[in-house]
Amino acid sequence: MRIVPFHPEKMNQEVRYVHDEVVNLITRSQGPVKMLNEEGALIGPFPPMLHFPQFGIPALSFVRSLDSHATLPKKVREVAILTVGAAFGARFELYAHEIMAHHFGFSQAEIASLTSGFRPYELNAEEAVAYEIAQVLANKRIISDSAYAHAEKLLGSEGIAELIFLIGAYVLLATVLNGFDVPAPEVND
Repeated sequence: MRIVPFHPEKMNQEVRYVHDEVVNLITRSQGPVKMLNEEGALIGPFPPMLHFPQFGIPALSFVRSLDSHATLPKKVREVAILTVGAAFGARFELYAHEIMAHHFGFSQAEIASLTSGFRPYELNAEEAVAYEIAQVLANKRIISDSAYAHAEKLLGSEGIAELIFLIGAYVLLATVLNGFDVPAPEVND
């Protein structure tokens, strides 16, 4: 890990406000995922974002806007996120979203497939198209016209737009996590 967690007491007022907002948000939305260390500092993508607020705060705002305007089913979103995490090998992203996928009802076999970069057979049509679109974009390719039309038919024009922006956000997060070598936390069962 190249950036250590940023203790809240050492933050300036602007960064502390963002820290506290993130803590409130994740406490409500990602309860089962460990996002704070023993000292109460955020872990995962947050230390780099808080250490470099000129870049991190706008990135957090983008991700938060995707959450607050979400219309896609949670399982569709998790398929896309895990597909990106697997394509990038982003350890923390995979850690957090394996837990969230389980929380939203995915089987262990489905999660294992997604985190290994494979499409589970059990996905419904919307989840399958999310996998396909995420796979294409995470592998730096252009979505074909036929794939886009199929996704738009299943998800609607707003849904495909949301999916593309969601994938972009998690590519950004995976890049930050990998660039700063952020590990998954050690979790005692």
